[in-house]
Amino acid sequence: MTDPRKSKETSSPEPGKPALTAPQVLRAAHEQFTELTGLRPEGISRFERTEEGWELEAEVVEIARVPETMSVMALYEVTLDTDGLLTGYRRVRRYERGRTNSR
Repeated sequence: MTDPRKSKETSSPEPGKPALTAPQVLRAAHEQFTELTGLRPEGISRFERTEEGWELEAEVVEIARVPETMSVMALYEVTLDTDGLLTGYRRVRRYERGRTNSR
């Protein structure tokens, strides 16, 4: 008898269809997030595969100021399905660039 938890294909979303690589997922997330929000991610602080697809956290400049250390940054949680299509995003927090995490 097979274990039903192991019967699910984890390396590819569909039989015969190659799974997306991590760089492909990151490019897709960057392009789609930028197109929807007008914000360009400066860095990715979390990236992981889930049963539904992919989750990542992207850091962006929401308000650019001079000097740069006064710019307002934001951390966004971004989700993508197994095909690399953006399914949602939400701002997790805002902070001034250069401030350490108080959590």
